[in-house]
Amino acid sequence: MDGVGKRYGDQWALRDVTLDLDAGVVGLLGPNGAGKSTLMGILTTFTAPTEGTVTVDGVDVSEDPTAVRSRLGYLPQEFGVYPDLTAREFLEYLGALRGLDRATARERAVDLLSVVNLADAADRRLDTFSGGMTQRVGIAQALLADPDVLVVDEPTVGLDPTERARCRNVLADLARDRVVVLSTHIVSDVEATASDVAVLVDGRLRTHTDPETLVESVDGRVWECVVDDRGAIDPAHLVTSTARRGDGRRVRVVAGDPPTDDATPVDPTLEDAYLALLDGRDPNGGGRP
Repeated sequence: MDGVGKRYGDQWALRDVTLDLDAGVVGLLGPNGAGKSTLMGILTTFTAPTEGTVTVDGVDVSEDPTAVRSRLGYLPQEFGVYPDLTAREFLEYLGALRGLDRATARERAVDLLSVVNLADAADRRLDTFSGGMTQRVGIAQALLADPDVLVVDEPTVGLDPTERARCRNVLADLARDRVVVLSTHIVSDVEATASDVAVLVDGRLRTHTDPETLVESVDGRVWECVVDDRGAIDPAHLVTSTARRGDGRRVRVVAGDPPTDDATPVDPTLEDAYLALLDGRDPNGGGRP
């Protein structure tokens, strides 16, 4: 992606985004309205950029979308299935729609159900599947054409912890030999799977780096302290999480100095770093610049 932007009327939803992606999972993060959906629409050829170019191995997405689509797999956030079909029948049907002959479609369905750990459920009707199993069928359908680029939008929303872990493991395995773009609000999913993190804010790319480098940006500035129900943290500090415990509320804070006398330093997480990046406060607690 080179200088990509998208304008709707007088408003720019995306502006001057430049990214170079190789095999691996890139976690696409950003608040609501940051431009993630617009960027995914451009990547998957559903939306044409107003400016800039997107190429896959030198093939321009806008100039030759058909050639690029054959190398793309996409799992949207709202993914529908035919409930009366079995998982195997569903994948064979979609394979036929995408131009695979019957034998190839059947073979791909068997292989992909194994990839997403659903081989034992291949002949169960889809209306008996859990939400996580349905999402894994969605990943399988996105892989029917063995794409070089896989784009997935919020694949673990609404799943229980076990199913979330299964989906994350599948995506991590798939990224060994392809680009996987994971758009999500769940930072822990990115922390568990991503080799790169791209953060969009107000339609612009705020950072593109590896998770370790982003976490290091708040190293030495993350604290935990316990406050009672009447206690409060200085609003100049960024609170990234709170959890109720028997001795009060355990609060996690990003600040240049200890937020309370009994605060202890803790190892930073990707969520600490991400929220600090969005917040944009002075690391010494002086408020936003």
